[in-house]
Amino acid sequence: MSQPGTSAESTSGSNTASSGDTRRGTELFLLVCSAVIVTFALMLVEISQENTITRQLFIYGAAYLALFGGAHVAVRKWAPYADPLMLPLVALLNGLGLVMIHRIDIAKETEYAVRQIAWLTLSLVLFALVLAFIKDHRVLAKYSFTCGFVGLVLLALPGLLPSAISEVNGAKLWIKFGPLGQVQPSEFAKILLMIFFASFLVSKRELFTTAGRKFLNVELPRPRDLMPMLVAWVAAIGIGVLEKDLGTSLLFFGIVLVMLYIATERAIWVVLGLSLFALGAVLAWQTVTRVQSRVNVWLDPLHHDDGYQLKQALYGLGSGGIGGTGLGNGNPEIVPFSNSDFIITSMGEELGLVGLIAIFLMYLLLMMRGLRSALAVRDSFGKLFGGGLSFTVALQLFVVAGGVTGLIPLTGLTAPFLAYGGSSLLANYILIAMLLRISDAARRPQTPAKPKPQQAPIAEAHTELVERPR
Repeated sequence: MSQPGTSAESTSGSNTASSGDTRRGTELFLLVCSAVIVTFALMLVEISQENTITRQLFIYGAAYLALFGGAHVAVRKWAPYADPLMLPLVALLNGLGLVMIHRIDIAKETEYAVRQIAWLTLSLVLFALVLAFIKDHRVLAKYSFTCGFVGLVLLALPGLLPSAISEVNGAKLWIKFGPLGQVQPSEFAKILLMIFFASFLVSKRELFTTAGRKFLNVELPRPRDLMPMLVAWVAAIGIGVLEKDLGTSLLFFGIVLVMLYIATERAIWVVLGLSLFALGAVLAWQTVTRVQSRVNVWLDPLHHDDGYQLKQALYGLGSGGIGGTGLGNGNPEIVPFSNSDFIITSMGEELGLVGLIAIFLMYLLLMMRGLRSALAVRDSFGKLFGGGLSFTVALQLFVVAGGVTGLIPLTGLTAPFLAYGGSSLLANYILIAMLLRISDAARRPQTPAKPKPQQAPIAEAHTELVERPR
């Protein structure tokens, strides 16, 4: 019989790890394959745009190999039992994003790809530091309230600062540091808040699983148990109003809702949460001009004055069709922010529907490997934290892809690892480092307890003393 708190998944993970195969060789092989794909894609872009191969191809290729080679060494040293697919998937997504950024740079004569490599370098340094200094993810639970407080401060700070140092393109999401650049604090706040919510839900799980009165044969939560969700709802609405952005509110509230569902396994929380968010979205639509504009563009992008960006993106997707125009043969640079907010449509234009499906499948596989590690880990905090981290990647992709394809209103979020952006890249590599730490704990073999030395029974020892000759 299995011990309480363990599962078949954790048992199988332990058995795999105990065989001595940490699968780091598999990870290295997949990283080499990713490097080959990215280098070939860069070569296609160079030939299509420049009719030759420039020195930048070798610079970008060498930087890519060196950076992810270092990341592999860090995982091999500090998380040897971690999942072997996560880092190669992230590397391939990041590499394809770098290819598209470089392709748009050639068309616009900009140098965002060089900046992206600089951000990638800093991100992988943070990635290695997280693995090196956080030996056990359970330590984070001890600082949950501190993380929650700092996370809320970071989340609300841009909305409280003057618009001159916090507003970009109508949304107050940034903190500008003059010529040094700008940082989006909400990217880091989401990780800190997940630590807090995971620890809080583990300690207060019975509070949320207690059923209240029945309505239409549905067990509703008790009114006093709704307070944490109401606080999260008010915070999400406050973010939408102060920062003039519904995307961050949706991401924040969605994370809380999913972690609450994972902790309780009660669908009523999802129903109540979605109802509250729908009410909040209507309130934000009525009070925030920016949200009103984006909803109007979503309803009729082809004829609205502010719909140029979305209209050109949809035209680009249409021209790409099933197979795409080919790397370097489209016109994605026509779309504003084609290397950041709309990089999904840039990929769709030149890689087509087939290429977009392949990219979405990579994200799906990354999320599934993260959820698998969360299910296999042996502690409740790790399960909730790992589940929240994995879901964050999926939710952010859905919000971004839904916005640029007209499924939902535009939100201003960027595709993880794919789009240009320093804050997003830094935060998401910290997120992946946390997932690898949880995966390492899930697959690491349990050290068997040393057997205690057997002692002679008291009765036998007494007999020996009596019968011993003098």
